[in-house]
Amino acid sequence: MDATPGPRGRAALALLPRLQRDPLGLLTSLMAEYGDRVRVPSVGGHLVFVLARPDDVAHVLVANQGNYVKAPTYRPLKELLGDGLLTNEGDGWARQRRLVQPMFARRNLLGFGPAMLGAAADMLSGWAAAPPDTVFDMAGQMSALTLDVVGRTLFSSDLTGEAGGMAPALETVLVAYMRVVRNPLFWLVPNFERWPTPSRRRAWRAETHLREVVDRIIAARRAEPPVDRPADLLDMLLSARDESPAAEPARPRGDGDMTEQQVRDELMTFMLAGHETTANALAWTLFLLSTHPEARDRLAAEVDEVLAGRPPATEDADKLEWTSAVVSESMRLYPPAWIIERQPVADDALGSLRIPPGSIVITAPYLVHRNPEHWPNPEVFDPGRFLPAASAGRHRFAYLPFGGGRRQCVGSGFATLEAILLLAAITQRFRCDLVPGARPVPRPSVTLRPDGAIPMTVHPR
Repeated sequence: MDATPGPRGRAALALLPRLQRDPLGLLTSLMAEYGDRVRVPSVGGHLVFVLARPDDVAHVLVANQGNYVKAPTYRPLKELLGDGLLTNEGDGWARQRRLVQPMFARRNLLGFGPAMLGAAADMLSGWAAAPPDTVFDMAGQMSALTLDVVGRTLFSSDLTGEAGGMAPALETVLVAYMRVVRNPLFWLVPNFERWPTPSRRRAWRAETHLREVVDRIIAARRAEPPVDRPADLLDMLLSARDESPAAEPARPRGDGDMTEQQVRDELMTFMLAGHETTANALAWTLFLLSTHPEARDRLAAEVDEVLAGRPPATEDADKLEWTSAVVSESMRLYPPAWIIERQPVADDALGSLRIPPGSIVITAPYLVHRNPEHWPNPEVFDPGRFLPAASAGRHRFAYLPFGGGRRQCVGSGFATLEAILLLAAITQRFRCDLVPGARPVPRPSVTLRPDGAIPMTVHPR
């Protein structure tokens, strides 16, 4: 008999309302009560295993990753993302990864820095022109900023005019997704995600709007004459070639090896992942700095020393050690990819723990990042954890804000560079203060988002 700790019988059924209401609180309480391996029966007949040990995470995501596929909870996202890297599987995923990976090589990432900093400069000019003591929703500001970065780096386009429609559309899709996967009927009724509930109908309209925006951009790019500008990610997708020895001969598809649908799916994936994750990371970072003035003062001192009064440049990112540590510690406490779910296709074992095929295995960065065996005082915001001396010897999978293994986020380097540069640009010019009495709390969706606004005032430095 499986002796893995966890609730059984009625105690397990009592968890369902909490799953709907407070999944973060539920997972945290399970780990506190039962330890860093928890077994939970699911209403759909699946066993659920919640793992918070770095060794277990490394086994699932790396050592035996060939035995695991994406869990069914990713299925509703395919409506928006198609067969992009986030949702694809098998040989199709491997081929797309080979095509996309070179786009995020360091030489290309450095070329995106000016676009990132240009977007930040435009936002900060708007802050400077606002009346004193204007209250900004920092979650909304960071969402608009990172959407602008997406437009400039993906499409060489200005998406600020689209932001009023795109950001709410993404919000609608993500809210509908979470309502579906938290509903017990998702596990009991085939294709429940296709039921035309009011939430799903709103999501379908939002998905149509997002696809129309992307289609317009692709069509305009194909119609434009050659232009003298640095290549953006859309250029790279349209011209991507599979150079691996096992690649099939390219079929006629314009200049590259991707079909029109594949290009569209990857653009949708980049737009969601590249915009949503970094926006949340920056919003949480500014909140945490406002509530930890010593860390913020040290950040400002570093930015002032490195930049010496000039505007930030891409090459400054490697010199901003404390800035990088601040971003990393923020993503430890509020990892954008807060949960990673896999499903084994064959029997697996973690020591004495047996994992049958069809189970749902949850390797939650939110829990791993709070495992007290690896993170002393895990609830405390302490960027010093990520300075080189403190990081030495830490388990490789004690920190995984971008996942791990061959399915680690392909854009992790892009997101890290973006967050460091944007935070430095903001810090150089402004101090951001949380409005007294505000208490932002996380809302778990596809990413770990603030539940509502993060009201802050900005003060020139």
